[in-house]
Amino acid sequence: MTTIGWAGAPAATTTKQHELGSQAAWYLAAGAITTAIQSALFLFLQPDVGAQPANLVAIALTTIGNTEFHRRVTFADRPSNAGKRHVQDLLTFAFYAGYNSVVLLFVDAIVNNPSALLQTIVLLVASFVGGVVRFAALRWWVFARS
Repeated sequence: MTTIGWAGAPAATTTKQHELGSQAAWYLAAGAITTAIQSALFLFLQPDVGAQPANLVAIALTTIGNTEFHRRVTFADRPSNAGKRHVQDLLTFAFYAGYNSVVLLFVDAIVNNPSALLQTIVLLVASFVGGVVRFAALRWWVFARS
């Protein structure tokens, strides 16, 4: 016998939808906070060290905290392997560092002497796109149900 949940959907489907919605909400909240911190660090560091080093430092400092938050809060009900989490941290850093570096190089190629504000806005847009990819990787790889 199948238990029927909200709107006639099987209860298991409703639970999975609720879990996905809850995870997405926590992921968005953490992403917004992390992105704000990352942007502030970038804006603070960029005048002294340049765009590429400022970007790398901002990503390095925020990736570890963001991933730990997701482990403890967003995906708290899912088991994960510590080795897999460390690999994911490294891959996330490498992805964002490479991706954002290419984005900054692209901005430099099309805009003569771009402002820190323009670079930050472009990095924010890039971060949103990268965040969608990262959510999928976290949900279906790092914190996948066994």
